[in-house]
Amino acid sequence: MLSRQINLKTLIRSTHQQQFSALVQHSSNHAHHLFDEIPRRNFNSISNVMLTCIHQNRSLLAINAFKTEMLHNFSHGIDEDAVAVAIKACRGDPKAGSALHSFAVTSGFIRYRSVLNSLMSMYCKGGNFDCALDLFHSLNEPDTVSYNTILLGFRNRDGALCFAAHMNANGVVFDPVTYTTALSLCVDDQGFLFGFQLHSRVLKSGFACEVFVGNALITLYSRWGRIFEAESVFHEMPTKDHVSWNSMLCGYGQQGSCGIETIQTFCKMASRDVRLDDVSLTAVISACGHERNLEVLRMLHGMSLKMGYGRHSSVCNLLMSAYAKSEVNGDVKLVFRDMSDRNVVSWTTMISVFPEEALNLFRGMRLDGVYPNDVTFIGILHAVTQRNLVSEGLMIHAFCLRRSLASELNVSNCLISMYAKFESMEDAVKVFEELEFRDVISWNTLISGYDQNRLYQEAFEAFRRAISETGPNEYTFGSILSAIGSAESISLRYGQRCHSHLLKFGLNTNPIVSAALLDMYAKRGSLSESKTIFNDSIQKTQFSWTAIISAHARHGDYDSVMTIFDQMKQEGVTPDSITFLSMLTACGRKGMVDMGRKIWDVMVKDDLIVPLPEHYACMVDMLGRAGRLKEAEEVVLQIPGKPSFSALQSLLGACRVHGDTELGGRMANALIELQPEESGSYVLMSNLYAEKGDWEKVATMRRQMRDKRVRKEVGLSWVDVGSTDGSLIMHGFSSDDTSHPKSEEIYHLAGCIGRELKFLEREKPNWHLIDIN
Repeated sequence: MLSRQINLKTLIRSTHQQQFSALVQHSSNHAHHLFDEIPRRNFNSISNVMLTCIHQNRSLLAINAFKTEMLHNFSHGIDEDAVAVAIKACRGDPKAGSALHSFAVTSGFIRYRSVLNSLMSMYCKGGNFDCALDLFHSLNEPDTVSYNTILLGFRNRDGALCFAAHMNANGVVFDPVTYTTALSLCVDDQGFLFGFQLHSRVLKSGFACEVFVGNALITLYSRWGRIFEAESVFHEMPTKDHVSWNSMLCGYGQQGSCGIETIQTFCKMASRDVRLDDVSLTAVISACGHERNLEVLRMLHGMSLKMGYGRHSSVCNLLMSAYAKSEVNGDVKLVFRDMSDRNVVSWTTMISVFPEEALNLFRGMRLDGVYPNDVTFIGILHAVTQRNLVSEGLMIHAFCLRRSLASELNVSNCLISMYAKFESMEDAVKVFEELEFRDVISWNTLISGYDQNRLYQEAFEAFRRAISETGPNEYTFGSILSAIGSAESISLRYGQRCHSHLLKFGLNTNPIVSAALLDMYAKRGSLSESKTIFNDSIQKTQFSWTAIISAHARHGDYDSVMTIFDQMKQEGVTPDSITFLSMLTACGRKGMVDMGRKIWDVMVKDDLIVPLPEHYACMVDMLGRAGRLKEAEEVVLQIPGKPSFSALQSLLGACRVHGDTELGGRMANALIELQPEESGSYVLMSNLYAEKGDWEKVATMRRQMRDKRVRKEVGLSWVDVGSTDGSLIMHGFSSDDTSHPKSEEIYHLAGCIGRELKFLEREKPNWHLIDIN
């Protein structure tokens, strides 16, 4: 008894006259008032009083009530429950908690499990987990509460998971708190099997009807991507609270493809008068964005305003994203304008949706005192890259360096892409080489940059390094196959090697790779291989259809172009701008002007595709080939902005074919004004005058070329000579070229073939019976 008195005085000294000094008198009086209302005061009464104070978040009052009662009624003795509750009240006051711990040790209350559990909880919540673990190991017979306290105290998920597995193996009796905590730990593959075991124990123990346990199971299965199991748990729950419904909504959202189910579940939730909150709204708003369901989205927007969430940042940010996905950017601005608290997500969303206003938005963001993050800079870099704003791009790079964000991998990848678009591969490579860690996206961006800048040898070297340093994906092969298709100087054998590589990686069935492979073979002259790949494709995407149509158009098989286009429409695949480009090319080559005009109308009016300069050039070429030069000129005049070089050149070529020197002269002048250094315009016009016998104008055109130092580029042809040194570089040659060491033999063989062809032309044979060998 004496030791208890001594330690009680120590406790009072340690907590009195410190941060509580201003409140002691008030709290003591209030405690007396509480006790006066109790007819027969005992320690069960003080426990209840302290619990009431704790539930009201008035822990200081609870501690002072305990001190007051001990001072006035110490002779009545004290029980372990009162000490345990007093320790619970000390969770925000380490000094008072330590004093009570000392009191429990010296007074003998430390032997009670309830006191030890309370001390463990206090230390866990105070961040002193080691002390809590020492107390746990001192227990002779820890109960479920003891285990739960330690389980909840782990800061390391792996450690907590091992401890839960240890509990399970030792046959510790689990209660709903144990199950809820343990299930929340099983979020990855490591906890997958253990989570199933826990679910089995839940069913056997009869706790499946507990709402908290059911909610934890729904969350668990959703994280694993097992939405059907989550639905099963949800439907079998006898009682559901709003957390159960929200867990199901969030579970659907995590799948990414259950937007309709999310909307339907939300409607059921609302119809059953379940409490809706910001979690419910964010889940269903996100689903509406995914489904592009504008009608429901606007209804939810109105509902959020009525519920008081209309200016809530998390709800508003998702509303902005959903409206952007639904392509109603005006509503995005309205939501942003009405927000009272714009955070970094709000500003970043605006920058992503409105790239043309990105720099002004970025300035506004900084004036608003909001600090940009890596995602913000990714959005700005995309905007300046898209608009080709070189100086602004350099400025943003400098800003990233000052903010120490340039070393972030995703930001660096964007910088590589930006410099590649700016045709500054030297800077792109510098950013790439400074990366401490390179992921597959880094390599893909570099390879794609080389391809865009026609640096094909560098692209192949980067691909070789990527293969050895990281696992390539479908986009790696897509980029290198694009480079092989465009590189005239590279042998088809390199493409075949890449084909072999992707077979090893099991990517041959990937729709992106199949389409890129198909396109590569078509560009390199192997239409039969392209057709085989297309026919063997398991999943024929829009890109695959477009690639095979373009392949046939490139090889002059325009009948097949029309046939495949009809098959594409029958399969329900929507053509894109490139598909229509191939179709217009085919119509032009076949002289099908009326069909070409119909396809143009379908593209513009039915599929709502905005014509690109290439489409106008195709229409000009089609009309020009048909001799309808006046109509072709009208199309040129309809082109928004300045007519493209290809459209003007097509019309000039048609003028030469049909001998229209007047229109040809106008087109030549326009071409020379557009690109004065390009020799093709001078040569075409000179040839047109020559065919008309106007040698004076021919001389004038030649003189202009000399005065402006314009030189006619030498056209090269390429042949795979099958070199024995393992090189994949093809041999390029021009007219009258003698650079090859075996040029004499080549010309002799070419002469023989020419004479043979002339002989065969005179004989008019059945060509399909001739053995080329």
